[in-house]
Amino acid sequence: MPGPVAEVHAKTEAECGKCHQPFKRGVQAGLCLACHEDVGADLRAHSGFHGRSPAAAGADCRTCHPEHQGRAADIVGLDRASFAHDATDFPLHGSHLRVPCDGCHAQGKKLREAPSRCSDCHAKDDAHAGRMGADCASCHADTSWREARFDHAKTRFPLEGSHAKVQCALCHPGERYEGTPTDCGTCHALNDAHQGRFGTKCESCHATSGWKTSRFDHARDTRFPLTGRHGAVACEACHVGGVLARKLGTDCLSCHRTDDVHDGRNGPRCEQCHSTTAWKPATFDHDRDTKFPLRGAHRPLTCTACHTGPVHEQRLEKDCASCHRKDDVHRGQQGTDCGRCHNEAGWKDKVKFDHDLTRFPLLGMHAVAACEECHTSAAYRGTERACVACHERGDDPHDRKLGASCELCHNPNAWALWRFDHATQTAFPLAGAHATVSCESCHRSPVEGKITLSKDCWSCHAADDPHHDAFGRRCQQCHGESSWTDVQIRR
Repeated sequence: MPGPVAEVHAKTEAECGKCHQPFKRGVQAGLCLACHEDVGADLRAHSGFHGRSPAAAGADCRTCHPEHQGRAADIVGLDRASFAHDATDFPLHGSHLRVPCDGCHAQGKKLREAPSRCSDCHAKDDAHAGRMGADCASCHADTSWREARFDHAKTRFPLEGSHAKVQCALCHPGERYEGTPTDCGTCHALNDAHQGRFGTKCESCHATSGWKTSRFDHARDTRFPLTGRHGAVACEACHVGGVLARKLGTDCLSCHRTDDVHDGRNGPRCEQCHSTTAWKPATFDHDRDTKFPLRGAHRPLTCTACHTGPVHEQRLEKDCASCHRKDDVHRGQQGTDCGRCHNEAGWKDKVKFDHDLTRFPLLGMHAVAACEECHTSAAYRGTERACVACHERGDDPHDRKLGASCELCHNPNAWALWRFDHATQTAFPLAGAHATVSCESCHRSPVEGKITLSKDCWSCHAADDPHHDAFGRRCQQCHGESSWTDVQIRR
C-alpha cells in the first residue's frame, strides 16, 4: 500500500475493493460516488458545488481528493479564502460577501448543510414576525433590509391610481398581510354615496384614479344599452331600492306595463313597433317585418280587425279564408285561395278568372254569356257541363229524339252551324233512299242516354212488308237501298 489513508476513510482501509478494482482505474470515481451518494445526486442534478462547478463535474475524484498520504492528510483541500462561492447553489452578493464563513457554516457540520433560506439566519431580524412568510428575498435585496423591492402588481390586488400613493399600514394595520380584503366596500364603506344600494363592487362604476371618475358603461357592461330617452333616466328610476334589490327584466313591459295601450294583446316586445326615442310614431312595418304585406283594402284596417287576440299567442294563417270565410259566397266550393280570382282592392274589383283552365273552356257564344246564365248561384263548382243542363227542351227542336249529346252535331258558335256524318259517326251509313230520309223518320222517340236503334230493315219497315213476314226479316237479301222495287236475289 502506498501509505495510510486519511482518518475519515480509516475504517475501510483494509477493504481495498471499496475504492479499487484491479486493472480498472476508470471505475474508481463510480466507487467513490457509491459511498458519497449526496455528491452523486448533485452531479446528476447539476446542483451543489460538484454539480455546478465545471472543474469538479468533469474530473475524477482523486484529482482533487488524493489518498494514501497519512491519517492527518487534508483530502478535502478547501481554501476558504479563494473558494468560488458562485459555483454553489447560493452565490454570495451584497452584504453576504462581508459575512465570515462561520457565520453560515456551523462548526462540526458539513458545508452543504448550511441553511439557504433567509429566515434560517434572519428570523430575529424579521420585523414582520413571520407574517410575510419565509421568502424574504421576494421583497428585500441582499444589499440591505431597507432596500425593499416588493411588486404589489404580482399579488391579486395591483396598486393602481390613488392606491399607489397609500401607505402600507393603512391597508395592512399591525403588519397583517394574509387575508387582507380586496373588495372596495371594506375600506370605502364610509365614502359610499349610494349607502350600499349598488353593492360592494365599486370598481364596476368607479376607477382607482378617483371616486368621480366613473367608467361604468351600461351598453358595454349590461345586456341593456341605454338609448334614446333611456339615456337621460336616473338610475333610481329603474333600480328602485338599488341594483341588488331585484333583478330587472329587459323587456319593455317590465317598466312600461301601465303605458301599454294595447293591454298586453301585442305581447311584451314593444320594440317591434316602438323605439326608445318615443312611443310615437311606431316603427313597425307590416310589409317589411311580416310575411303578409298589407295592400289594398287591408292597409286601412286596424290591428284588432285581424288580431282579435294576443299577437304573441295567436298565429294567423295567410290564406284568405282564415279571415273571410263568412264572406265567401261560394261556400267553400272554390277553395281557400281567393287570390286566384279576387285582389286586395275589393271583392268585386277586377275579378279575374280564366275559364279555359277549367274542365269547360268557354268557346263561341259561351264566351259572351254572362256568368249568371249558367251559374244560377255563387256556388260555381258542380255546375253541369252537358248541353241539356242549360239548353232544355225549349232549345231542342228534336225533343230529345236525337239524344242529349247536342255536341255530336252542334258547336258553340250557333245552333244552326251543325254537321253530322252518319257514315263515320255511327255504325249505320246512310246509302240510297236512306240518305234523303229525315232524321225523325228513324229517330221517333225521346232518348235520355245513348241512342241504340236496331240496324235491321224490319225494325223500321215492318209495315211496308207485302210478304207479311213470309220471306223472313232479312229484306236486304232481295231488296236494295235505292228502292223496294230494286229486287235482286242475293245469296
